[in-house]
Amino acid sequence: MANPQCVANAPILSSSSGEGYVQEFAGLKTYITGSPDSKFAILLVSDIFGYEAPNFRKLADKVAAAGYFVVVPDFFYGDPFDMQKNRDDWFAAHGTDKGFEDAKPVISALKSKGVSAIGAAGFCWGAKVVVELAKSDEIQAVVMLHPSRVTVNDIREVKTPISILGAENDHLSPPELVKQFEEILLTKPEVNFFVKIFPGVVHGWTVRYDTTDVVAVKNAEEAHQDMLNWFTKHVK
Repeated sequence: MANPQCVANAPILSSSSGEGYVQEFAGLKTYITGSPDSKFAILLVSDIFGYEAPNFRKLADKVAAAGYFVVVPDFFYGDPFDMQKNRDDWFAAHGTDKGFEDAKPVISALKSKGVSAIGAAGFCWGAKVVVELAKSDEIQAVVMLHPSRVTVNDIREVKTPISILGAENDHLSPPELVKQFEEILLTKPEVNFFVKIFPGVVHGWTVRYDTTDVVAVKNAEEAHQDMLNWFTKHVK
């Protein structure tokens, strides 16, 4: 059964949102934004509501404005979660293991087009996908934002510089678990890391926020800046 926090504050999806465009990339429909000539690319992996969420695309555009070529694939093949769907059936059909396998050709396609450094950020469901990428040397940096289903064993295998941004009020990855992640990373001097727990926010705060709520926007933007700072440091 999906945790209620995982499905809270569902966005209204819009295929026309964002400043970029949608085209096939590595076999997946993908929202693409930013200069195609950039040598630095960022892969964004969404939460369960998928790549058409307006706040998510707005964030992709913000990352692109910082100088990156940004790809946001539709890892759900046109079937993002909505409240009409059976949670258990949907999660069974859309495993993070499949997301990871689909991410591999995306990374390969970015390298084939001449990209020299790649970062990846995953949100909730997407965090499990990017932590799998972080277990190899295929990309240069990873950011997990309010992760879901990530385990201490996953963190033990991380090889890539990793930033973990957690929420104070999160039943999926509570602060106690995020602290465990940090303790493990402290034993891995070869891995650069950054861990931060945001006070007063809930799971999903970086992309499922009310754009009319000044405090919610501020908290989301702080996390976005932390993510960009990590990419600036490592994707170069």
